[in-house]
Amino acid sequence: MSRRTLTLLLSSVLALALVLVVAVARVPYVALAPGPTFNTLGADDQGKPVITIAGHATFPDNGHLNMTTISVVVPLTLAQALRGWLRHDYAVVPRDVIYPPGRSTDQVRKQDEADFRASQSSATTAALRYLGVKGTVHVLVDSLQKGAPATGIVKPGDEILEVDGKPVRDAKTLRAMIGTRQPGQSVRLKLLRGTTPLTVSVGTAATTDKDGKVRPVIGVQTAERTDYPIKVTISLGDIGGPSAGLMFALGIIDELEPGSLTHGRFIAGTGTIDDDGTVGPIGGIQQKLIGARRRGATVFLVPADNCAEALSSPPDGLKLVKVASLRGALGELHNLETGAATTPCTKKSA
Repeated sequence: MSRRTLTLLLSSVLALALVLVVAVARVPYVALAPGPTFNTLGADDQGKPVITIAGHATFPDNGHLNMTTISVVVPLTLAQALRGWLRHDYAVVPRDVIYPPGRSTDQVRKQDEADFRASQSSATTAALRYLGVKGTVHVLVDSLQKGAPATGIVKPGDEILEVDGKPVRDAKTLRAMIGTRQPGQSVRLKLLRGTTPLTVSVGTAATTDKDGKVRPVIGVQTAERTDYPIKVTISLGDIGGPSAGLMFALGIIDELEPGSLTHGRFIAGTGTIDDDGTVGPIGGIQQKLIGARRRGATVFLVPADNCAEALSSPPDGLKLVKVASLRGALGELHNLETGAATTPCTKKSA
């Protein structure tokens, strides 16, 4: 075998090996791609209504208020990562952005599912508060701090009904009531454990606030649950994260109020929401814009803090409208109906 032939053969083997490495070698990156969108006024892929309401009349709307998602492509080979970097609808990011170090894929999935459930609860609360529907607040023990005075006396899941004979209206009231004591003094709590009422005495310990003020605590973390006369059920499987909150809230309001928020338009959007209706930023805005436009959306409600990123490469034919609250989003939908100017996204979020 001549030297030239041997050189060509070795070069071919090395080239083939390099191709194989590129094709199969895993890299510590994931790709974010446009995911499915769902009309909160319609049904899911199995034909089940996304939002079901009991205890109040509902009103149909033939338009769209679509929540949007992203798909995470993982694991990636080097070849897939290179292709992803060349695609305008993909974003290739370090794996740690989606799966933080020290957390397994299953742990991240469970957290996303919990965030999704929390977003549904906040969307329901924000929508019903906006509509003036009164609810009953329950203050529940979520967890106990290590070494807390309440350890062994109060349990997670207990509902705190009274402090020293006075009713607890919300978590803020609970804190204020305990705050009337001196550190080391005890408080008497009336609890509901399952269906069993009980009264216990719990000591207090001193803690220092950020402003340096010392106050008494019993060492419990609480969560609020509000029961409303209107029951809202949101059914959507295999979705995670908190970013659908705004669109769920709008969908609930549209179903409960006569008339239409969309007036036949295909409106999509995204954004977290809290109980007071504040809209927060999300990840993957570019992929959500692309996914919405592909489905036919002509208007997209963008959280204010995502506007600068959304403007970097918006899809043609998609009107971007900036929103910072549920009330603001409803105002923008009204402007669309009347032909008044909407608030456009700008490079500055505020």
